[in-house]
Amino acid sequence: MDFRAREGRMKAALNLVKLGITNLCVIGGDGSLTGANQFRKEWATLLVDLVKSGKITDDEARKSSHLNIVGMVGSIDNDFCGTDMTIGTDSALHRIIEVVDAITTTAQSHQRTFILEVMGRHCGYLALVTALACGADWVFIPEMPPDEGWEGHLCRRLADQRARGSRLNVIIVAEGAMDRGGNPISSEDIKKLVEKNLGFDTRTTVLGHVQRGGTPSAFDRILVVMALLATPETPACVVSLSGNQAVRLPLMESFENNWNTYKMLAHINPPDTKSNINVAIVNIGAPCAGMNAAVRSAVRIGIIQGHNMLAVHDGFEGLAQGKIEPITWTGVSGWTGKGGSELGTKRYSNRPLLLLRMIIRMQDEYSAYMGGLELVQGRDKYEELCIPMVVIPATVSNNVPGSDFSIGADTALNTITSTCDRIKQSAAGTKRRVFIIETAGGYCGYLATMAGLAAGADAAYIYEDKFGIRDLEMNVEHLVQKMKTDVKRGLILRNENCNANYTTDFIFALYSEEGKGIFDCRKNVLGHMQQGGTPTPFDRNFGTKMGSKAVLWITEKLKEVYRHGRIFANTPDSACVLGMKKRALTFQPLAELKEQTDFEHRIPKTSWWLKLRPIMKILAKYNISLDTSEHAHMEHVIKKRVSMPAPLMKKASPATKHEEEE
Repeated sequence: MDFRAREGRMKAALNLVKLGITNLCVIGGDGSLTGANQFRKEWATLLVDLVKSGKITDDEARKSSHLNIVGMVGSIDNDFCGTDMTIGTDSALHRIIEVVDAITTTAQSHQRTFILEVMGRHCGYLALVTALACGADWVFIPEMPPDEGWEGHLCRRLADQRARGSRLNVIIVAEGAMDRGGNPISSEDIKKLVEKNLGFDTRTTVLGHVQRGGTPSAFDRILVVMALLATPETPACVVSLSGNQAVRLPLMESFENNWNTYKMLAHINPPDTKSNINVAIVNIGAPCAGMNAAVRSAVRIGIIQGHNMLAVHDGFEGLAQGKIEPITWTGVSGWTGKGGSELGTKRYSNRPLLLLRMIIRMQDEYSAYMGGLELVQGRDKYEELCIPMVVIPATVSNNVPGSDFSIGADTALNTITSTCDRIKQSAAGTKRRVFIIETAGGYCGYLATMAGLAAGADAAYIYEDKFGIRDLEMNVEHLVQKMKTDVKRGLILRNENCNANYTTDFIFALYSEEGKGIFDCRKNVLGHMQQGGTPTPFDRNFGTKMGSKAVLWITEKLKEVYRHGRIFANTPDSACVLGMKKRALTFQPLAELKEQTDFEHRIPKTSWWLKLRPIMKILAKYNISLDTSEHAHMEHVIKKRVSMPAPLMKKASPATKHEEEE
């Protein structure tokens, strides 16, 4: 409260000047960042007053004449304009989805309607993303008040779902939800409505502050690191995340995509007109969390577009054997929260010489990527392959060229991070101990690197960052010195294929021998547990958006290639990988991505996350300097005020480099 008054800010300025601090990182919500902005505006006059009062000298004032302030947004509501995700939001979503998954099982067994109220007095982000992640029947958020007569519409939708065989209805409500007249809509109001009009057994759950608790997710831990790495040069700004890029915004939304996707997927009346197009979905390679969310989204968007949706079971092998059947709207109900692959999948081995007159959408890692390339190359020989194709990267390894993220990687990363937390905790109160943990990923070091950052590892050995015996020696010595202090635990991560000779057993033996009398070692190989489990909120929503985007792209591409009563697509841009590149979901031709691929090791030739590795050594207290010249390169976004129709006031998406956005 002292900081609200000028006298308090004067004391704060004096403390900074006396300590020689000219760079301030403020982490918090609206109040914290508002205070930081006020402090910055007053800085020059505060120094003048301090000099006049004799509390600082002219020389001290001159040395502290410029105060650089960086704001990092910490708010579970995700209510800061210009950022895709604020610190704390992903962790809050984890808590909410855990509750939704638990409620789902009991609700299905008793055929109930559940109403879940989540935080969001003025911002409905948590409610909206939760609705997308669990496939809710209805969502109430303050930004999008329901139309007049919503009560009847809601009841009709719930009754229709129940008539279609659904045993569960889920309604998500933001605490600030209201109707178009500004009247509050509470979870209790909705419960009374459903019970009175439909007679359904209805329960309400108000989550409250449980959303603020728990351990932070891997995404939130890494988000902080990425924001700190992006040290700006401007006097005052907010560093926020858009996609996987740090973006610098002047200190002073994109609800629309989430909202439109939700509205499409909640639509349960198929169109009267059919496109007479067959769209097939096949999962290729190893299963991973989030695959089913992508399939569900693709199937429902395809049905809305009027297509005949087909499910291919057991990968390319099933496609060759004709394991193909129609898949319906209700056939994918409840798939969003399921792990693995409901369609069944097998690793790609044989050449996919598949002559089928259908649209093919493939999923999962290099198996789909390589299979897609072969299908494209086969177009010269087989006209049946001249059809639009899109590959959606879905692999825990996150090693597909053309995409910064893959479906499933976030779930695997959280599994590794939580396991590392538990393993480290197991050593609490015992003698000094170092844990050697082997992670998955093939030759790709994404999981080892990101888990190392999130779990606080002392080292992470990966194929992309070459290391030798001198590096191992330095790491061991560093741990020896750390263990002589009050530190009792060490954590070493090793990617499974980082080095053919420096195996997990070798590194374990080396650390055990060199640490004798100082620390002992334990070894853990995480194995297939990294592929299992229910998908995280990120993977559920990422998969949902990717599946939706893929089918909408195919629909548009079909219009381009439909000529003289038939489909003929043989241009490079008719067979693409759908990936997240920086801040956008983009389609890149498979043929063009060949140049970016290390086929021998099944990894991209360049990876954005490698630039984060130096920060791991700094956090592990290695005495090294960090070159921030590359890391600080951000895109400076200038916003213009935009008039938007009520009730939608969306966060504006960042413009391209140095451009103004209208």
